[in-house]
Amino acid sequence: MKKNVRNPLYAALLSAGLLAANPLPAEPAAKTAPATQAQAEAQSPAAQSVQGEVDKNSQERVDAKRKEILRDAVKAVVETENALRALDAGKKEDALKALEKATGKLELVLARDPSLALAPVDVSETTFDLLADTKTIKSMIYDAEKALRDGRIQVARGILLNLASEIVLRTTSIPLGTYPDAIKAVTPLIDAGKIDEAKAALVAALNTLVTEVEVIPLPVLRAGYLLTHAEKLAEKAKRDDKENKMLDALLKEARNQIQMAELLGYGDKDAFQPMYEQLDQIEEKAKNGNSGSGWFTKIKKELSELF
Repeated sequence: MKKNVRNPLYAALLSAGLLAANPLPAEPAAKTAPATQAQAEAQSPAAQSVQGEVDKNSQERVDAKRKEILRDAVKAVVETENALRALDAGKKEDALKALEKATGKLELVLARDPSLALAPVDVSETTFDLLADTKTIKSMIYDAEKALRDGRIQVARGILLNLASEIVLRTTSIPLGTYPDAIKAVTPLIDAGKIDEAKAALVAALNTLVTEVEVIPLPVLRAGYLLTHAEKLAEKAKRDDKENKMLDALLKEARNQIQMAELLGYGDKDAFQPMYEQLDQIEEKAKNGNSGSGWFTKIKKELSELF
């Protein structure tokens, strides 16, 4: 799930030279949404068994995004901010030198890839993990809907904020179709002594930074790993009792995670029913220790198409 949004405030990204010092926090922020006002509910052993893979997947995605960051583009944004600070301090020459550096960095970016539309300068990741079972989620949805019907908008809003279980990746980029020209247009304003107009133009340019938001639903991610482990067991001939119980637990938790994904709106409702039918068929085939291959092909494909 991806969307692009305009960056509303350049200072939020560049305060204290954030981009120059560290484009990505060493340890991404994580938030665990409580199931209710009371204590959050514990994950099942099956869900806990794939948590390491979920965490690894998240870190790999962040690392891949980090590699896309263009250092010259980062420096161009930092020099733009330096120019704005110089103008605030009444240092016109310093501002002009900073803009010259910014323009040079952008020219390098475009020279390397003239077709590039967005130059990544920052990546951040936040995890919201809803620790609740489907019964609790249904109760939360009911409470939110009732609050909306009663006109208690802020109460509903507070509940809805917790109805998310996802990894959110944000990549902020320079729009190369407009940003370089906007920066170049500031120099004549400074030369003409139009400092206020120059500062306003720089702020306007920085506000055009684009943030791409990618959402990875955790229930879908967990279900995928649960099904992968279940498939390996289902293909094993002569499973013992412990392995049969483990297979049952993995399939049960995969169903639970898919139900969570449906309740939280991570996909079209019509996409989920075929998955439940596939799980029913797999459970039936695996009865009495039966084994086989190809049972999971369809459901794994359907799950991957959710995001």
